[in-house]
Amino acid sequence: MKLKKINEKLQDALIENGLTEANVLQQETFSTIKSGADCIILSPAGSGKSTTIVINVIQQLTGHTEESPRALIFVEDKAKVLEMEALFEKYGKYSNLEVYGVHDKGDTDYDKNYISTGVDVLIGTPNKLSDMFTTAGYNVNRLKMFIIDDADPMLKLRHETKIMRISNSITKTQRIIFAENLTERIEILADKMMLEPYLFDMDEEGEEELDEEEEDIQEEE
Repeated sequence: MKLKKINEKLQDALIENGLTEANVLQQETFSTIKSGADCIILSPAGSGKSTTIVINVIQQLTGHTEESPRALIFVEDKAKVLEMEALFEKYGKYSNLEVYGVHDKGDTDYDKNYISTGVDVLIGTPNKLSDMFTTAGYNVNRLKMFIIDDADPMLKLRHETKIMRISNSITKTQRIIFAENLTERIEILADKMMLEPYLFDMDEEGEEELDEEEEDIQEEE
């Protein structure tokens, strides 16, 4: 897969799993996500948002494993947790990242004990993550990425409060929202927790409208 300055081991894993070419979404967002900027990324269903998340998290976190989470990923339900875990297992085989997923049907005590041993990437549903962060008080000082995958259905279920409660406990991190459409709920959430986010709006044909600041980042790269 040809992405500028992509980690070689990550690239090897992608190629081994048949991802030899980056799609438009991955090409257009890679440099900006790698820069650490906050982003809102709008893209249709089936355009590879989850794969884009996994690629960028592995790229950002490659290095020594640490005890506290460095990436926190919100997903809609148990099925999405398992799907995301599977993607990390495939594409992160050379990264040595410890990835763990939690969901509403899981054993909370077991999850807490496992996470206390040290994980790099924590994936979970808003309900479960909110419960765990409220009762266990995880160290978020090392968190580098705070990501919401497919925000639309989560916000329809009014999970904004749970997401914001965790976001407010983190002083500095990169925040990224993936969604299909820029709804009023997403705009309000972004306004509350993001700092001058870049907006990527991919149309149905996979093309993308860039704002002027985003064009400047790509030129610098």
